[in-house]
Amino acid sequence: MISEEIEFTIKKDGTFEYTIRGVLGESCEDISKVFESLGSINSSKKTAEYYEKETDVTVHQKSSQ
Repeated sequence: MISEEIEFTIKKDGTFEYTIRGVLGESCEDISKVFESLGSINSSKKTAEYYEKETDVTVHQKSSQ
């Protein structure tokens, strides 16, 4: 079974990077949209997993309201 995880790296200048692992295919883009809503994106890079067969992923985002 593939473990799904998101790794965050917060840099000294306040910017951050994240890597989504264990989510195959374009489903990772749904997860990325949550983080993109936090601010502007300077760059993005797809991992090899992006090009593999997709799995079912459900993303739930709680509203802070």
